[in-house]
Amino acid sequence: MRDRLLDAAQQWELLDESGHVPITLSYAALLQHAADAQDLSRDVLRLATDFARSQHSTTRAGTSVLAHLVMAASMSSHAAPHFTDTAESALALPRSSNPTDCHHRKNRMVIDHASARAFLRRTSESLRDAAKELNDHLDFHRFLSTLTPRKRPAPPPPRPSGRHR
Repeated sequence: MRDRLLDAAQQWELLDESGHVPITLSYAALLQHAADAQDLSRDVLRLATDFARSQHSTTRAGTSVLAHLVMAASMSSHAAPHFTDTAESALALPRSSNPTDCHHRKNRMVIDHASARAFLRRTSESLRDAAKELNDHLDFHRFLSTLTPRKRPAPPPPRPSGRHR
């Protein structure tokens, strides 16, 4: 999931190769960014919810993992509205007769789209941190298992003594 978010943040671009807003924008593509971001956010929220319901979330390490997952859920929920705002600004561009207004809307689009992508990157980073926290915890347990002595066979039961009462 972390990689899916990072890929989306890198692939969903607004600007053309020269770094400008394209003359013709695909409203469908901009709205699809919002829809896909919402789907990703729902997946992150499910992951956080499932972990919160598990017994592992109550441990010290689990609490830290859960904090990263909740941060990821929060960050991911902000991406879709920014992509939607980008599409809304793009739809308003043709109606802008004032060059200053048009310039302002283009800048707003770039900022909203960049913000949405940044939220996806931060979500990916939070998921990475959660996985690292969990992996460190598991490595610690693996290390401890090497330190604990192996179970020795139980001593044989005592032999009956020769004395009887």
